[in-house]
Amino acid sequence: MKNIKLITLIIFSLLLTQACNKNLDPNRPTMAEDKRRKNIEEGRGASIASILGSRGNTNYEFSTSNPMWRATLDTLDFLPLTTVDYSGGVVITDWYSENSSNEALKITVRFLSNDIRSDGIKIIVHKKNCNQNLDCKINILSNSKIKDKLLSVILKKAALFEKSDKKKK
Repeated sequence: MKNIKLITLIIFSLLLTQACNKNLDPNRPTMAEDKRRKNIEEGRGASIASILGSRGNTNYEFSTSNPMWRATLDTLDFLPLTTVDYSGGVVITDWYSENSSNEALKITVRFLSNDIRSDGIKIIVHKKNCNQNLDCKINILSNSKIKDKLLSVILKKAALFEKSDKKKK
């Protein structure tokens, strides 16, 4: 019994030390300078060049200058919002129930493009149905009138915002 414990301990120690071996991944940088260089190349770091704007081709528009973003927030302003992330391109509402306590809707809007096009935005409508025992089932309404109406309203408002912005310039 004592030998089995000793053998198990030795095997465990060997496995543990092998897992810590830095040479397992040949692409993994080992020196601090290599790590910094790799992070900057992959866009995970910051350099003076990237701060000054001379590196990379990322183009962020502010939310006030993006008609799709403004139109979406304007359309969903009656709903409580849980996540509004401009840089991630997503707006998520909280569960909303108008009159029925056993039925609620949640809307997720994902921005795929800054262009005012129907394929530049993805709307997902979740519907939650709960019974008397508070057992709830959540479904995604893939073909719903709510989704189509929201898409239509957002695109129309975005077009109006863009037209208004062009007149101001």
